[in-house]
Amino acid sequence: MICVRADALDARPWLIAAPVCPALARVRARHLGVARMPAPFEIVRARLGGSYFLACFGGEGRVLVDGGWVPCRRGQAALLPPGTLQAFHTTKGGCWEFCWVRYQESPGQKPLAAAHAPVVAAFDAEPLRLAVLGLHHECSTAAVPAAVDGWVGLIQHYVERFARPIGIDDRLWRLWEHVAADLARPWTVSQMAVEAHLSEKQFQRLCRRELGRNPRRQLIWLRMRLAAELLISSAAKIETVAARVGYKNPFVFSTTFKRVMGWSPSEYPGRAS
Repeated sequence: MICVRADALDARPWLIAAPVCPALARVRARHLGVARMPAPFEIVRARLGGSYFLACFGGEGRVLVDGGWVPCRRGQAALLPPGTLQAFHTTKGGCWEFCWVRYQESPGQKPLAAAHAPVVAAFDAEPLRLAVLGLHHECSTAAVPAAVDGWVGLIQHYVERFARPIGIDDRLWRLWEHVAADLARPWTVSQMAVEAHLSEKQFQRLCRRELGRNPRRQLIWLRMRLAAELLISSAAKIETVAARVGYKNPFVFSTTFKRVMGWSPSEYPGRAS
């Protein structure tokens, strides 16, 4: 495994020998690298304050998405949002090869893994892998500022191209903006398809292709994201938060929130009291 870190403050054993690259802080990246991880390999992070990008160039792993395990194979990438339980592991008996970028986003900043970003989708990891290796080599040797900035900019370009794919269907963008503004409404898949001027089959297919989720999972994610914001920014009761995001039954809301976010609403980190 090779990695590069933004500063020397993180002294965990696996990072201690990594070269330091202050330029990473300008794109809000904490560390990045390339790894080859044979099974058993598993990482579970419960309190990350930033997005996590992982692109596979060999083997296969599993990524926790909305409370369920999703495969991430060669030619695919995953973009995990902040504030959720982030977990991934190498498939049993295999070896997973991937590159990653771990971000740190402050409260109030729009995360890279925003509402419309894909979760698991197609991505050619090879250019990113080579750029990470180039940055590591530069930071381990001459560390010419112009060269370092070039590598960092290229890495960020590749990640952002995945997060905000060119040519995403405008109908989906408009629909999810509309849905996000009225999450208390009892949306159904058929209603959302009508709003997007698509058949249900077209709607399902576009969501899976461009977001890595089916429409129902995307709706749940938007609701849980807003619920988390409300839990942090206000002292509202769980019943009130549940109603704001479209749940009449607080128990169903709490169960769904824990499955997606990794904590019950009452235990969510940073909850206002």
